[in-house]
Amino acid sequence: MTSTNYLRTGMLLAAMTALFGAVGLWIGGTNGMILALAFGAVTNAIALWRSDTMALNAYGAQQVDEQSAPQLVQMVNGLADSARMPRPRVFVINEPQPNAFATGRSPQTSAVAVTTGLLDLLSAEEAAGVVAHELAHIRNRDTLTMTVAATIAGALSSLLNFAFLFRGREGQRPNVIVVLLISLLAPLAAAIIQMAISRSREYEADRIGSEICGNPLWLASALRKIAGGVARIPNETAETRPATAPLFIINPLSGRAMDGLFTTHPATENRIAALVQQAEALGLLGGVESGPRQGPWG
Repeated sequence: MTSTNYLRTGMLLAAMTALFGAVGLWIGGTNGMILALAFGAVTNAIALWRSDTMALNAYGAQQVDEQSAPQLVQMVNGLADSARMPRPRVFVINEPQPNAFATGRSPQTSAVAVTTGLLDLLSAEEAAGVVAHELAHIRNRDTLTMTVAATIAGALSSLLNFAFLFRGREGQRPNVIVVLLISLLAPLAAAIIQMAISRSREYEADRIGSEICGNPLWLASALRKIAGGVARIPNETAETRPATAPLFIINPLSGRAMDGLFTTHPATENRIAALVQQAEALGLLGGVESGPRQGPWG
């Protein structure tokens, strides 16, 4: 699993670098391609070593400990210990939309971030299911690829925005129609790369996360509640940084999520159905709802 994820990350970096070069060539010819490739190389280096910090800072995540958030940190530590993996750093995001993500280039440098909206909405068991899902991403080293993808895709969008500030071929500004086409197609290509590496991983993280927390129905219930909260409450930070959407357990963007080509997550109902099947195979009884309806976080 480790070597496969490193290979996928390497392929992702190569693909994104090629996109940088193509955009630079279309906008500014050979000189533009050279500048874009240089920008891409710097972006790749930053993505490998600083993408986790950048993702956390983008959402104003604040690290917590057993003094500031004892129940949350103790739960995360307990689940990590049960999974026999390093304890991740724990962050809380002051955001009313219920959601969560994990980041870090390795289990030793990993972090789990949850929103205040999630803590207000979920029961302790449901929150454990969410955290276990994120721990599964960390253990599978999905976080490296997903965070790198988000960082580079964001940088690609920035490159396109800066294109209007530079001279094009023969001292002329680039053709407006060409730039507009690139501004539509290049992020689309980046999104397709992200989708190819992230959508199937959600099912796997759901399965492994359920094994970590001990009950697939906890995560199934959490997913249903989170999806309902996302539908009602926009995440303004995510809307301005759509490249970070694949990091979250549920797509935080306002568009309706469904299983199709242009999505970053599988349909929530499909994930819930898979979790219910997993629970049935384990002989667990009861409905999807589990535990108290409100979280005990205070």
